[in-house]
Amino acid sequence: MLDLKERLHTHLTQIVRDRDPYLAAAGHFYVQQYIRQQLEQWGTVETHEFQVRGKTHHNLILNLPFLNKGGLPPILIGAHYDAVPGTPGADDNATGVAVLLELAKAFAAEPTKYPVRFVAFDMEEYGMLGSQQYAADLRQQGQPLRLMLSLEMLGYCDPTPGSQRYPAGLERFYPNRGDFIGLIGNLPTIPDLIHLSRNIRKAGTPSEWLPVPNRGLIVPQTRLSDHSPFWDRGYRAMMVTDTSFMRNPHYHQASDRIETLDLDFLTGVCRGLTSGIRSL
Repeated sequence: MLDLKERLHTHLTQIVRDRDPYLAAAGHFYVQQYIRQQLEQWGTVETHEFQVRGKTHHNLILNLPFLNKGGLPPILIGAHYDAVPGTPGADDNATGVAVLLELAKAFAAEPTKYPVRFVAFDMEEYGMLGSQQYAADLRQQGQPLRLMLSLEMLGYCDPTPGSQRYPAGLERFYPNRGDFIGLIGNLPTIPDLIHLSRNIRKAGTPSEWLPVPNRGLIVPQTRLSDHSPFWDRGYRAMMVTDTSFMRNPHYHQASDRIETLDLDFLTGVCRGLTSGIRSL
């Protein structure tokens, strides 16, 4: 049986390819079907449709059974599966999708006390359009969430001194080596930021956390993923990230390939999230 690192690598080999929904539609459809097939092992996959420029796009949703039958709100774990034109999108965001699939496998095998909902979002690269529509629909329906986690670039690590950059001012408080995973949440998530960061460190991967006020508007870089539409609608939400272009020179480039990733780092992130989410 494959171990976690090998399974993550297998997912990456299927997902890493040009998959812009307009300019690489075949790759986009292939990846969408791969995600659906993987999630269908654990339950019924629902499709959340939304329209952009007359074209129908799909978020894929899996709800897992859970231990408590009381009306607890779900933890929503999301990752976007589209990529910008001209890049195979290994870190951005095949790594997030690979971890999403492995978390689904783990929580299907051993249910959590909260309901867990997995969402593979489309059209993130066009302005978080899939998550915008989904968050708006949830709010309109009055659906609460325990927490929303956006898995956004999880596999690039550079321990070289000076490899990590920051929005102005933050460099005084955080390490200058790009060898940690970052957790960025709105203020109500502070207890969860601390808890998840601690669990990721226990799994052997350095982790740093950053709480941001006012929906992240004062530090726009903190908004660049599918958590921000949930911030905007008053949900507790956080991004889990290797900080993308603040560290990774292959961001949105044709060179964003599997061989640039650190699979041991990615595996540690996945292990830490598994134990951390389970014990929320």
